[in-house]
Amino acid sequence: MKVAIVKYNAGNVCSVVNAVKRLGLEPLVTDMADELRQADCVLFPGQGEAAYTMQYLRASGLDKVIMSLTQPVLGICIGMQLMCRHSEESDTECLGIFDTEVKRFIPTEHCQKIPHMGWNSLHNLKNALYNGIDEGNFVYFIHSYYVSSNPYSIADCNYIQPFCASMHKDNFYATQFHPEKSGRVGEQILSNFINLAR
Repeated sequence: MKVAIVKYNAGNVCSVVNAVKRLGLEPLVTDMADELRQADCVLFPGQGEAAYTMQYLRASGLDKVIMSLTQPVLGICIGMQLMCRHSEESDTECLGIFDTEVKRFIPTEHCQKIPHMGWNSLHNLKNALYNGIDEGNFVYFIHSYYVSSNPYSIADCNYIQPFCASMHKDNFYATQFHPEKSGRVGEQILSNFINLAR
């Protein structure tokens, strides 16, 4: 089983590498198109700013590589947001895999704290990515921007308002939360994703 992790100018790759290793696999961290295309599945993680990251992806050609992949691909956090059509963060045109928009959380009278950071529960689970995961299980989030629930949603969450925690379209999967930081639940989700390629 060949698991590749997209290497680009976004943080958080090391924790994803360690999470995959805990599943007994040795992932390849690469920005080489051939290596990404030859992998059985691809993880597209990261933390960062949308415009700067998209600029890097376009300059390196990784945007076209990611969009051309045919095996299971999992976008995590900024990876999920960059798979969308547009982000309000710096008015950024993204990859457009999911025809939906990324918006900034707006504080309310009852909730002023942004980013949404910490553990929160998943609801409306709809996909094999969540096999063995119970309604209401907790995962770890850290984000200031969100995607509204949409036809691609396979899990939802609520912070300030309901939002999409996870999406699926064809071979592309995405989580707004960090499965690599989400303990046993996150480990099960990563295992489920890798099993999609078996």
